[in-house]
Amino acid sequence: MLYSSLALALAVATAAVATAPHSDAKLTLSSIASTPNARRTRIAASSASPTSSDDVKLLDYFDGTDLQWYGQISLGTPPQNFTVVFDTGSFSLEVPGIACGAACAKQRQFDPSKSSTFQDQFENSTVTFGTGVGVDPVVGDNWEMDLASVADALVVGGLSIPFGGFFLITNQTPTFLPDPFDGIMGMSPDMGDFFTSAGVPAIFGMSFTPKGVKGGGAGELTLGGVDTTKFKGPLLYSPTPDGAWTLRSQGIIVNGKTTSTLNNTDPSLFIFDSGTSNMLFVEETALAIYAMISPDIVANPDEPGTFGIACSRISTLPAVISIHSELSSGPFKNKPELCQTLINVSDGFNLVGLSLLKHYYSAFDISGKRIGFAPNGF
Repeated sequence: MLYSSLALALAVATAAVATAPHSDAKLTLSSIASTPNARRTRIAASSASPTSSDDVKLLDYFDGTDLQWYGQISLGTPPQNFTVVFDTGSFSLEVPGIACGAACAKQRQFDPSKSSTFQDQFENSTVTFGTGVGVDPVVGDNWEMDLASVADALVVGGLSIPFGGFFLITNQTPTFLPDPFDGIMGMSPDMGDFFTSAGVPAIFGMSFTPKGVKGGGAGELTLGGVDTTKFKGPLLYSPTPDGAWTLRSQGIIVNGKTTSTLNNTDPSLFIFDSGTSNMLFVEETALAIYAMISPDIVANPDEPGTFGIACSRISTLPAVISIHSELSSGPFKNKPELCQTLINVSDGFNLVGLSLLKHYYSAFDISGKRIGFAPNGF
C-alpha cells in the first residue's frame, strides 16, 4: 500500500470539551493509496460513567481498501441474524425482507412468519441515499430502497430491545447487491430511545483497525460507553450544533498551508459519517484542496463528481503524514491507468467519512450532544 500526499487539517471551531483543556480540535489527514469499497467499527466502556457497555465486533469489507465495516444484530423471536453497517449518517434500521426476493438475493432476508413477536405497521416508503457503499458518486436514484415499516424484538451486542420499529427492504437498486452485509443500522442522535430501552447511557464508541496495521481488519462498536484501551491520550469533545453528527470548521489546511477559499471566515458544517467511505466537499472546496496537492489531479468526466491522477504519479507526491487518510482508492474500472482520489464533489454539503475516521477513536455522545476524538491506540 503506497503512502501518498494529502495532509489536511480540519480546524473544528467550537468550544471543545475534553478530559483535558482544549480550545479547538484539529483533525489532520494524510494519505495511503488503496482501491475502492469498504465500511465500519467498534468500542467499549468509560465516559458518561456507564454502568455497563456492550461490544459488537465489526468485520472489514476489504475490496482493495478497508472503508466499510459491519457487525451482527438479531431480529425477531426466535432471533434471525443479520449483518449491518452501523451508520452515523442515517437514523433508521433496514434489513431485507422475504418480499425483496431476487433484488436481495445475496443478503439474508427476514421472514415475518417465523417470528412470534412480529408486528406489521402497514406503512410503505422509499428512501434514496446521498452516498453509496463504495467511493463512487451517487447519480440520481441509483442507491434507493423500497421499505415496509414493521416492529419486532432487536438484539445488538448484549443489549436486548423487546419491541422496536424498523424497516424491511421490499426492493432495492442493483447497486446494493454486491454488499457482503445485509442492511444498515442508523446511529444518528435520534437513536437515544434505543439506549434508554436498553438501560445504558446514550453514548457509543467506534474503533477501526486498518488492514495494513498489525492485527488490522477488525473493528469494534461499543454501546453505552467507550473503550479507553483503544485510544491514546484524552478524548477531545466538541458540541454538535444542529442535532446531527456535525461539527463546525473554520478552515482546511493542506500540507501545512491554506487559502482564502479554504480558510473560512463563516464556519462550515462538516458531517461525520461512518457509513461513507471517502470525503465529499462542495466543488469550490474540493477543487481548492486538489490544487494544493497536485495539478495532475483531474476530474474524470466518465464519473461526474470524481477525480483521479495517473497511478504512476501517486508515490511521487510530496507527503506530510501525521494521521493517515487515503488519497487514492485505486484505479477506475473503466480507466485502469487513472487512480481515483478520495475527495468527491457533493451536492452542497461537506462530509468526512471513514478515510479519516478509521484513523481515530471516535465517541458519539447522544446525551451530551457532542463528538469526541482521540488518536487510535495501535
